[in-house]
Amino acid sequence: MTTERDSAAEPEAPAAEETVESLRAQLDEERNRAQGYLQHLQRTMADFQNHKRRTDEERQKNALFASLALVMNLLPIQDDLDRAVQNIDPAIAETAWVEGVRQIARKFQGALDVSGVKELAADGQPFDPNLHEAVTEAPGPQGQVVQVLRKGYSMGDRVIRPAMVIVGNGQQPAGG
Repeated sequence: MTTERDSAAEPEAPAAEETVESLRAQLDEERNRAQGYLQHLQRTMADFQNHKRRTDEERQKNALFASLALVMNLLPIQDDLDRAVQNIDPAIAETAWVEGVRQIARKFQGALDVSGVKELAADGQPFDPNLHEAVTEAPGPQGQVVQVLRKGYSMGDRVIRPAMVIVGNGQQPAGG
């Protein structure tokens, strides 16, 4: 015998199953959508980090190039100061004026040092076309720098001006 209550309960069971299935489908759809949003957010964050890194690198390169241009214009002044100090007449070598020129040369070299400018080792070193510019050969050890005509400099890991040098040709110097 079936009561009204039982007959009313039977149609509700499939409706409840449809509701649970539709809710599960909606939940899966929302999970997929949330996963898509999360992946999009992660890609966007990675893109932003890459953009930030590239911008920082570009800013550093621009600062280095600005410093590099200034230093390149100052190196001939350093060359002139070096020549002036090396060619001081012994008759005036102990005057206050000459000592002032020496101090200026030391300060100028200090400013270059603080800027990260380093002198390249050349005299007596094996010739390296990455660091040296050979202008001629002379008697001396084969392939070795025998004289530096103009100092070379680097800034960071970059050669900003190669040393201008004379390279040994393997012949013995005259008188030796």
